[in-house]
Amino acid sequence: MHGGLRLKVFCPVLLSGKYIPTKYAGKGVKGGQGVSLPLSWSDVPKGASSFALTMIDQHPSARNQVHWFVINIPGSTREIVEAASGVRLRMPSGSMELRNSFGDTPYVGPQPAPGSGPHQYVITIHALKADSLRLGPYAPLEQSTAEMKKHVIDTGSVAGWFDQ
Repeated sequence: MHGGLRLKVFCPVLLSGKYIPTKYAGKGVKGGQGVSLPLSWSDVPKGASSFALTMIDQHPSARNQVHWFVINIPGSTREIVEAASGVRLRMPSGSMELRNSFGDTPYVGPQPAPGSGPHQYVITIHALKADSLRLGPYAPLEQSTAEMKKHVIDTGSVAGWFDQ
């Protein structure tokens, strides 16, 4: 930690500060376009050489499904633009999207089971002391998470809710 300040994460499209608009939902949701969320962060700790991003469904029925996992985001980066996932020229240079809980590498938008109620999706930026993590895009999720956790010096999160 660094002087009590925590990394701050902001997602400008959350409606009323907490609801994920439908266009960012999975394509199986009516109106869902699977567009990845725009994010920015500040109050970065000294010693942060790179960042990782995770987006996890916190609903008990989802069992911590990972919807988006990005590593090797350069330490100078402070944002990921809307609709960047899956488009190399839109993602931060050098970053790598890893396998998510759905077995794929790009962003997978919210798509909770109908009738399961609102799901909370927690998006976390992890400040890492390592310049890069030596993982392939299809490394097992558990391996990727364990490797990332070895290098975390600070984290910041923002949460969004989605229901269909």
